[in-house]
Amino acid sequence: MGELGTFLTNNLADFWSYTGFANATPGELIMLLVGMFFIYLAVKKDFEPMLLIPIGFGILIGNILPFRIDEAGFYEEGSVLNILYQGVQSGWYLPLMLLGIGAITDFSALISNPKLMLVGAAAQFGIFGAYILAIVLGLDPNHAAGIGTIGSASGPIAIFLATKLSPELIGIIAISVYSYIALIPVIQPPIMRLLTNDSDRTIKMKPARQVSHTEKVMFPIIGLLLTCLLVPSALPLLGMLFFGNLLKESGVTRRLAETASGALLDIVTILLGLTVGITLTASNFFTADTVYTIILGFLAIVIATASGILFIKLFNLFLKNGNKINPLIGNAGISAPVSARISEEVALEYDSTNYLSVHAMGPCVAGIIGSAIAAGILLGFLM
Repeated sequence: MGELGTFLTNNLADFWSYTGFANATPGELIMLLVGMFFIYLAVKKDFEPMLLIPIGFGILIGNILPFRIDEAGFYEEGSVLNILYQGVQSGWYLPLMLLGIGAITDFSALISNPKLMLVGAAAQFGIFGAYILAIVLGLDPNHAAGIGTIGSASGPIAIFLATKLSPELIGIIAISVYSYIALIPVIQPPIMRLLTNDSDRTIKMKPARQVSHTEKVMFPIIGLLLTCLLVPSALPLLGMLFFGNLLKESGVTRRLAETASGALLDIVTILLGLTVGITLTASNFFTADTVYTIILGFLAIVIATASGILFIKLFNLFLKNGNKINPLIGNAGISAPVSARISEEVALEYDSTNYLSVHAMGPCVAGIIGSAIAAGILLGFLM
């Protein structure tokens, strides 16, 4: 009986030594709390639930020892998780997401007022401004580029560039960009009020003209040729974005557009969020790069917002009365759809009849194109 007791005790001790309870570090326990916090924000506060729930659950998986990835951020080769991670590592989840985004995006506001493309382009100073600041602070150029794209406020574009240039930062970049998207209603209004005056805020823009079906069909084709001939490295992003939009606007591929924007987009979102979350381990999170990413990512959003607003104020100096643009839509150049709603909410505070959301969607969709071009430029320089 004594030998049996010793045998059972030794086996139980061996079993315990392999459990996550016995081997978890304080950092991993903290990360488990972080994962649960993100799930709480998604469920209770409705903060980007489509991604924060998969990312939060992925953090839980990634910080449980038996399933933990190694220090380089990859799974054990040949495992199920490793196979799923190839979509992030190889960068094919993100173009598929942009295919779905293109299939639900309406470029009419931009087509009806093409000069709004310049506003979306101006907002990309957020990406390049944060990139320059990161270089000045001594960060690796590849890390600086990945951090800078947080200023796009576009998760797929920021994560895509991170997979190519700074894979060890994928998790924190993803968390930062989606967190700041959720915080846009807090971040942007003070900047918008600070940089505009009453006369700016009450500018009324002409109603957007009706866009023909032919224009909608031709836009993704012309857009693809103009942008990707200029910046070929942006083709994986813009090619899929414009392809998805063509499926939507052609009128003859409705089933394909619905699949791209529905089931396919949902599947890729689940896999992307889960695998990105798993990369966010304690060893990857508790670093100086995390601090730089959070701070510089915030500054990128601030610079992008300010750049769009200030560009419109400058541009208005060359426009006649009646054709001027309300600077409050400049914030929408960062490409997050919620920013267009913020444009209108702030405008209505000063004029209850000044509805700007339709106009703000122009810089918003232009920002998607502009940030993909900016990412392509950085990718071309650094790859």
